[in-house]
Amino acid sequence: MEIKKIYRHLLFWVVYSIQGTLLEYAWFYSVFTKSHSPGHIVLLAIYFNLILLPSKLLFTYYAIYVFVNHGLKRYYKVSTILFELSIAMLLAVIFHRAVTVYYIDTLSNPKHIPVLADVFDLAWLFVSLLDIGYVAGIAVGLKLFRKQIMNLRNEKYLVKDKLETELKFLKNQINPHFLFNTLNNIYALARKKSDKTPEVVVRLSKLLRFMLYESAKDSIPISEEIQILEDYVQLEKIRHSNRLDICFYKEIDNYNQPIAPLILLPFIENAFKHGINETINETSIEIKIELKEGQLAFFVKNSHEGEESKPVIEKIGLSNVRRQLELMYHDFSLTTRSLAQTFIVDLNVNLNKNGKI
Repeated sequence: MEIKKIYRHLLFWVVYSIQGTLLEYAWFYSVFTKSHSPGHIVLLAIYFNLILLPSKLLFTYYAIYVFVNHGLKRYYKVSTILFELSIAMLLAVIFHRAVTVYYIDTLSNPKHIPVLADVFDLAWLFVSLLDIGYVAGIAVGLKLFRKQIMNLRNEKYLVKDKLETELKFLKNQINPHFLFNTLNNIYALARKKSDKTPEVVVRLSKLLRFMLYESAKDSIPISEEIQILEDYVQLEKIRHSNRLDICFYKEIDNYNQPIAPLILLPFIENAFKHGINETINETSIEIKIELKEGQLAFFVKNSHEGEESKPVIEKIGLSNVRRQLELMYHDFSLTTRSLAQTFIVDLNVNLNKNGKI
């Protein structure tokens, strides 16, 4: 038994014994006030309370460790548990009455001659039943309350572990997705035998370093997230310099504002993938990041060759980021629209309400 558990049990019985002693004292005082001093009555109350304690202890711990631990777990039939509980209560009540009749009554009234019939007096049996049931009921109630609290705590931890596992899975899906796209860029440059290939490799190594050492963190300064976005944009500009018109606007009031890593990058990836990578004409991409007092407004617009508006079907990149936002933040809105020749992403996040899984 753990030390803390022992202390809890001792505290319970000490508090109950004090209460029981006070009740015994009130009864003895009304009976022996003329023949005994108050100090002697206190000693009698303490003594008699301790004598009756074993019957209460035995039934209480039977109720806690057999009825609660086994009965509620359905190891046995309910009828069997209730039958055993009734037998245990009956034995405890008889033990309680026997101690009262043959010991306490004799000490309190030496002229009284105890008989077996006194033990089974129905009125006094009921009093003993209440006396034992009172303390056992409190103990069982506290036990059930504590078990409920522990179950809720364990359930909370299980949910937390599940959400953390899901978040890690989502991040692991995004990272290979990003890497695959970037390697495609290098492949395209290598086929052209471009002099810019080494620069792209250097920038990619920076991005991979970030992936390995920073993306696993719960949050990073928004300045680092913006730097990753700029590195990625530069990679795409190197590849598509002749066909790409890009505007990257930033207005940040606090570059140390924490943000979940890589939460914005997939939107920019998506703009390039479904913008310039799927068109043959010049493409424009507009990126706006505004941060004011923890309120992030992120806007991405890219041109495409679609001639009409249509419903957005979110694929792995966007759907994963949406789920990450649901897990990481309590207060956000994400709107994606596919209009004629334009695709728009509009994200607003309250970064001050970072959800703790």
